[in-house]
Amino acid sequence: MRMDDAGMSDMAPVTVVVDVANVMGSRPDGWWKDRAGAATKLLAPMPGLVGRAVAAADGEQVVIERVVAVVEGAARAVTAPDGVELVRAPADGDGSIVSTAAELVEHDARVLVVTADRGLRARLADDVLVAGPGWLNALLGR
Repeated sequence: MRMDDAGMSDMAPVTVVVDVANVMGSRPDGWWKDRAGAATKLLAPMPGLVGRAVAAADGEQVVIERVVAVVEGAARAVTAPDGVELVRAPADGDGSIVSTAAELVEHDARVLVVTADRGLRARLADDVLVAGPGWLNALLGR
């Protein structure tokens, strides 16, 4: 659902930070055979989320302002489509997600991290929103 500017003015803009490995792993569709290919397929529809008004996992109405995808391992070889910012984790993806979210919050962004990883969620600042892969999968129609 897209809304006009007037309808979105009272909604919080958010930057969605995606734990790509975790979201890929949420669906047993053969992603392990070609991690870069699966990441490319997952990233392809994400530009369509920018500007979209959605309910966050806690029910708050937000507008997706930016999408940042964090990739690790073999998936680092992907090229993000226009409209998706890519962070190539030099080591573990969790550390890059935590530091990316912290940097965004430091610059006054409202952040929503998409992951099911409880350990990662525990490392995020209290003011970071979180949603599971099912939330993103539903938005992407997958």
